[in-house]
Amino acid sequence: TAWRVLQLGGSELDAVEKGCGQCEIDQCDGSVGYGGSPDESGETTLDAMIMDGNTMEVGAVADLRRVKNAIGVARKVIEYTKHTLLVGESASLFAVRMGFPYEDLTTPKSLSLYSNWLNQSCQPNYWKNVVPDSSKSCGPYKRPEKVICKEEQTISQRSAHNHDTIGMVVIGVGGTVASGTSTNGAVHKISGRVGDSPIAGAGSYADSTAGGAAATGDGDIMMRFLPSYQAVEYMRMGTDPTAACQKVISRIQKYVPKFFGAVICANTTGSYGAACNKIPGFTQFYFMVSSPLLSKPTKQVVECI
Repeated sequence: TAWRVLQLGGSELDAVEKGCGQCEIDQCDGSVGYGGSPDESGETTLDAMIMDGNTMEVGAVADLRRVKNAIGVARKVIEYTKHTLLVGESASLFAVRMGFPYEDLTTPKSLSLYSNWLNQSCQPNYWKNVVPDSSKSCGPYKRPEKVICKEEQTISQRSAHNHDTIGMVVIGVGGTVASGTSTNGAVHKISGRVGDSPIAGAGSYADSTAGGAAATGDGDIMMRFLPSYQAVEYMRMGTDPTAACQKVISRIQKYVPKFFGAVICANTTGSYGAACNKIPGFTQFYFMVSSPLLSKPTKQVVECI
């Protein structure tokens, strides 16, 4: 969809918006758009961002409720406000002002996911150091009288075919760069949680003087390292895209060896690459490429490091 937009004369931002928007419609992997990843109250909320690498403008929404086209609303943040990021109910009100309809984001599938989770004593969840014991109970939780901190080991339940974000980098004929992301976030997340996807430099980053990058994975870990920004800076210094992505992943590995994550990178000449962190069940990362050198969109794969 994004490639077709470019071929029909659309801008790089148009391509990112329509490409990510198609994934929202298709509910890609159940982790983008409506009807997926219900939070711990059973509601599906959306995060998205879009970035113009010419002007460095960013539009983003987080914890967006009852509006399906999150990337479209993010684009309107650039076009009609002086802000960068709108969140929650207020982001939904902004969306309605911009002409987006209110719609229910729950589906029978998301309700079933939520119901099954409740029946499994709300396991797994994202609480720690609370009472009652969050590994055995649905709560409600509160802070204990005496805090006993224990290190939680996060075991990834994802696989190579279960990404959690659509991330996209578009390089125009003249080297103009745009990027964007859209996701419904971590399944069973605590209400109000925002991951890396709508954060500039974390979920994606675009700079028409260097290139663009986008990330997928455990957003609570990834966002702490601004991987997309860092990858673009490596490319600015002359590092090729594959090596730039690998350096970003290696940097996070030093602190969180078992994190789930991957990064895609492309520079202004159209060279591209990707890298991922190798953990059980996630040893390869797949991504799609369209270019004048390819007759059709082509699936690429890299071995995780």
